Amino acid sequence: MEFVGTAVDTAGVSVMVIGAIIAAARFLLKSQADALNAYRVCRQDLGRAILLGLEFLVAGDIIRTVVVHPTLDNLIVLAIIVVIRTLLSVTLQLEFEGHWPWQHPGVSNTKSRANKGGRGSRGALTGGAGVELAALAGS
Repeated sequence: MEFVGTAVDTAGVSVMVIGAIIAAARFLLKSQADALNAYRVCRQDLGRAILLGLEFLVAGDIIRTVVVHPTLDNLIVLAIIVVIRTLLSVTLQLEFEGHWPWQHPGVSNTKSRANKGGRGSRGALTGGAGVELAALAGS
């Protein structure tokens, strides 16, 4: 059964490597036309590949820990690994998509304050996840 965990880990690393190659190729093909947009798309592609690869790696760790070696020490190590990888996934999603995983795109607390006549930290009406992040960074 350890073979299954290793195979899932291999799939996760493969997803990240192939995703990085595809992101780099798309960047090189688009960089002549619009460099800023090509860079943004490359970062998003790479981030998506990393997120998907991390999901596979977590699944591989869970399979190996629960099925192959179910000891308390291995369970604690698994819990720590899962917490670290989950935090990494959440922060990557926030970076690339501009909103928390539990929020719908474009919905934020700042937007609701703006609809009620509230003002952001810079004195202007704010709305949307990207604007909220900019307002938070400025305060």
